[in-house]
Amino acid sequence: MIVYNAPQGSAEWLACRAGVITASMFSTVRAKVNGLDAKQTLYVGAILAGRTEAHAREIAGYKAAPKADVVGRAIAGERVGEWSDAAKNYAFRLAVERIAGEPLDEGFQTWTMRRGHEMEPEARREFEAQSGLIIEPAGFVTTDDGAFGASADGFEGKRAGAEFKCFIAPEKLRAFWFDNDAASVTDQVQGGAWITGRDLWHFGLYCPALAPVGKQLWMYTYERNDNYIEAMELDLIEFKGLVDEYEIRLRKQ
Repeated sequence: MIVYNAPQGSAEWLACRAGVITASMFSTVRAKVNGLDAKQTLYVGAILAGRTEAHAREIAGYKAAPKADVVGRAIAGERVGEWSDAAKNYAFRLAVERIAGEPLDEGFQTWTMRRGHEMEPEARREFEAQSGLIIEPAGFVTTDDGAFGASADGFEGKRAGAEFKCFIAPEKLRAFWFDNDAASVTDQVQGGAWITGRDLWHFGLYCPALAPVGKQLWMYTYERNDNYIEAMELDLIEFKGLVDEYEIRLRKQ
């Protein structure tokens, strides 16, 4: 990996990210359309893991084997699904940034993004207070080829990374606190572990509005999941091919 120690949000940090597929966008990249739905994914995954057809149906909640063509193609090992418009737009932006050598949006931040950046030190202090761990600020890290990168919010020793979010959207807060569902950050967390080579990744959701009930911080430590990372890496390499294609098309005379 390559480590850039520029402070997050600085001009140097933004320049390092230009044209790089970043972990914060991995979930957008992987959210294909016209692919498998949630039940189909469970069914196909069980079949590919060697379960019997009956057991796969039980796991996925089917009474009869699904007959959709996309299921058969997925079981046969074919890559299914199409790029979403959001993924295509992101690929085009990256292609332009590769050509320009600088961010297309010049570091534009929404109010929510700016708030999260400003509150990150406070979130880190709260995490350290509750966990007893020391989190050192980190820069931007990329794979050796510079194609993929992650902006870790911190490192804990040599083994763990850390990511802090300051969501205020009710649906996101409810998913964490009531459903214990952190699926929305799994790609980013596992992506950070993949790129940095870390075995653990601390995650903290900080919302000071919940301090009166002692719920200002939801935290969890993820273990590196190499099976998950392997599947994610295949999707990301495929997406890199789309960025390459767009860059070639833009450079054609």
